[in-house]
Amino acid sequence: METDRQKFKTVATFLEKTQADICAAMLGDNGIPAGVFGADSSYPSLGYANPIEVKVNEDDYDAAMQILAAADKAE
Repeated sequence: METDRQKFKTVATFLEKTQADICAAMLGDNGIPAGVFGADSSYPSLGYANPIEVKVNEDDYDAAMQILAAADKAE
């Protein structure tokens, strides 16, 4: 039996959850659902060992990367 599973792709990694949340919110504001993964550690200071990832649906990856690149240029 084949299931229709959506695959996720990482569009950004961060050491701090706040930065990941801002990134995910910006993508969401632009119509791309995004999730923050890896932020539920009991030891947030160890983020350098396991970075926090922002992921989107595989189909939204290219559009998400364009939005992030445009935001990067605007800074």
